[in-house]
Amino acid sequence: MATKPTYEELLQQVSALKLAAERQKENQEGLTEIFEMSLDLICVADMNTATFLKVNPAFTRVLGYAEQELLNRSFLDFVHPDDVIATVSVIDEKLKRGVKVFDFTNRYRCHDGAYRWLEWTSHPVPERGMTFAMAHDITERKRVEAALRKSESILQSVFAAAPIGICLMKDRVYQRANRNWCDSFGYPEETLIGRSPDFLYESREEYERVGKKVYGGLRQDGIASAHTRLKRSDGEFRDVVLIAKLLNPHDLKGGAVTVVHDITDRKRVEAERKKLEDQLLQSQKMEAIGTLAGGIAHDFNNLLMSIQGRTSMVLLDKDFFHPDFEHLKEIERNIESAARLTKQLLSFARGGKYEVKATDLNELIKNESRMFGRTKKELTLSEQYDDNLWSVKVDKGQIQQVLLNLYVNAWQAMPGGGRLYIKTQNVALDESYVKPHQVEPGPYVQVSVTDTGIGMDKATQQRIFDPFFTTKDQGSGTGLGLASTYGIIKNHGGFVHVYSEIDHGSTFNLYLPAFEKGLIEEKKPQDEAMRGSETVLFVDDEEMIAEVVEDWLERLGYTALVAQNGKEAVRMYEENKDRIDIVVLDMIMPDMGGGETFVRIKEINPDVKVLLSSGYSIDGKATEILNQGCNGFIQKPFKIKELSKKLRDILDS
Repeated sequence: MATKPTYEELLQQVSALKLAAERQKENQEGLTEIFEMSLDLICVADMNTATFLKVNPAFTRVLGYAEQELLNRSFLDFVHPDDVIATVSVIDEKLKRGVKVFDFTNRYRCHDGAYRWLEWTSHPVPERGMTFAMAHDITERKRVEAALRKSESILQSVFAAAPIGICLMKDRVYQRANRNWCDSFGYPEETLIGRSPDFLYESREEYERVGKKVYGGLRQDGIASAHTRLKRSDGEFRDVVLIAKLLNPHDLKGGAVTVVHDITDRKRVEAERKKLEDQLLQSQKMEAIGTLAGGIAHDFNNLLMSIQGRTSMVLLDKDFFHPDFEHLKEIERNIESAARLTKQLLSFARGGKYEVKATDLNELIKNESRMFGRTKKELTLSEQYDDNLWSVKVDKGQIQQVLLNLYVNAWQAMPGGGRLYIKTQNVALDESYVKPHQVEPGPYVQVSVTDTGIGMDKATQQRIFDPFFTTKDQGSGTGLGLASTYGIIKNHGGFVHVYSEIDHGSTFNLYLPAFEKGLIEEKKPQDEAMRGSETVLFVDDEEMIAEVVEDWLERLGYTALVAQNGKEAVRMYEENKDRIDIVVLDMIMPDMGGGETFVRIKEINPDVKVLLSSGYSIDGKATEILNQGCNGFIQKPFKIKELSKKLRDILDS
């Protein structure tokens, strides 16, 4: 039989029950305060009817509804149609079975019709058919995630389609490589992932050098660059600039994105530009030298003119039997050689105008080759000429220059001596043969110059006609010889073909169009000076030339008037226009040059006869004056017989 509790025990039980009730009340009040004050959405729902039983103020604030608009209504009415099935599935499969739900998301319709994303945590009470649920508004997070996904998609597209090579590196191995990188170096992306790039470098030392520079820069500034060479899968090395940047600032372990700029072609372009700049500098230098050479040649011709004049004067009184006759004739021959030299110098300085004539190449080549052979005793010449060689229409001086260029080139290719073969022949070239050279098919004269020298490789053969290209040491040549050879033959309507092998010599084949009309018989120089009785106004600023020619004219029977500048010439002609029959006019004079003087005299008498004289070749200003109505041209230095013939040709015409 149970004992009856004492009063003290009853008092203790009553006190305990009272304390429990007070604590329960406090907990209830605390829960109510959390329910009311929470920033998250809290609700109590009936799982069987899917209706709201209670919602907190945050629920109404976030969704924009009044409490009465939510209570006793199905929460499925507010769920986005696309999320209803998933929501019902969670209720049936988890909550009704007493399973707690965490991080379930769906969209709820707001009072204004918009939807907001909610992330739910639900605690079911199956025995009461209820669930307590708390939701966090993640709409902004979802927006940021969507924006990040879009941004990542854009970055992926840029990465894939970028016109430059891009790769992602981590711990010095490949993580990703875009299509441009893979195409540029010929490696599929799957063969790179997880692989070190050391196999791309010329050496392990170069790989370590670049790595040290790049990672040192990344550690210090978060970005770095380096220049190196990387090897393609086919073995070709490409010049590249690597630019690396950390994906996360100051975090080397987070990896880096590396951009690869292929600068191989740019370097080639820069090299070509540098070459063009060098060529321009060389061209400007050659132009300056040409101007200097032209001036020297002009002044030298004036000196030769004086020597020639004095020699011609002495020869007038000497016949073949005079003991000094042969010496004087040798002086004249030396003057002619010097004049040819200055003519070549003028051609170099001013380009010259082609004075083409039908020519027998056999005769021209024989003279030139034998003269060259006499100066180069270490060479053996072998000549083979076609006896029925067609004539060609060429400028003899220019072709002589071409032959000299080829002979010198052959001699330099045989430093220890050798054999030089020269051959001429007639050839008929069809369209297929001449088409690459852009000339007309038909009959051509072929001149072959072959040496037994060191020969040339293919790369050199492709460049030998480039201006300023030379295989000689710096300062040993201008590289203009073969370039001018090509230009001269091309300007004559022909072309040049070269064949060469290393250590087996070279052959230069020149092709010149045949001239159907045959040779033009050149008139032999007049043996005797032709006399006259007319009045000649001789104009030249060089006193020594004026004195010599004045003596010449008087010995030939002419009346000579001499002017030493343009203004004096115009004055003298105006005063003596009725008695002056012809004017011999120097082209280059100070103050008033030959061109202006000619115009002024022409204004006085439109029918005046003028013989133009110059130490320069018949080009440029001389051609302009001739085209204005000048009657003839004589180049210094000239002989008394040449002058007498020119005077008679004009006066008697």
